Formats: sequence, structure tokens, C-alpha cells
Amino acid sequence: MTDQERINENLQRQIDAQNARIDNTLTKIDMMMQEIHEIRAETRDIRAEMRDMQNRFYTKVDNLDNKIDNLGNHVRNLTVTTVLGVGAIVWVIVSALK
Repeated sequence: MTDQERINENLQRQIDAQNARIDNTLTKIDMMMQEIHEIRAETRDIRAEMRDMQNRFYTKVDNLDNKIDNLGNHVRNLTVTTVLGVGAIVWVIVSALK
């Protein structure tokens, strides 16, 4: 084997080793890209779930507001009824005393 052949063989080994490192690096990059895509998909799912939770929360708050409004209406109606009842009782008592 001549000197040139030995140099060529040595260079070819170095090129092969470099190609192997490049292939290894590309495989790692592909794996990282796949992970990034999975993380993005999970992030989209989480955001959609958070929007749904937020919408359910606001719906419950709106329902609670409606119930409070209805309760206020009932209290007002009971107050009016109580005042009318007391007025009627006073009127009956005053009428009976005359």
C-alpha cells in the first residue's frame, strides 16, 4: 500500500466517521422536531380545554347572577306582601275598635 492509499484510506475513515456523526445529529434533530410538534399539539389541546373551562365558569356565574336577581325579586314581593298584610291587619283592628 502506497502512502497515498494510506492517506486516502485514513481520510475515508474520517469522512465516514463524520457522516456517522452527521446522521446521528440529524436523527436527534428529527426527534426534537417530533417532540416540538407533540408539545404544540398538547398546548393547543390545553388551551382549548382552558377556553371550555372558562366558558363553563362564566355560564355558571351568569346562572348565579340570574338566581340572585330572582331571589331579590322574591324578597321584594314578600316585602310588599308583608306591608300589605300588616296594613290590612291594622285596618281590621282600627275598624273593629270604632
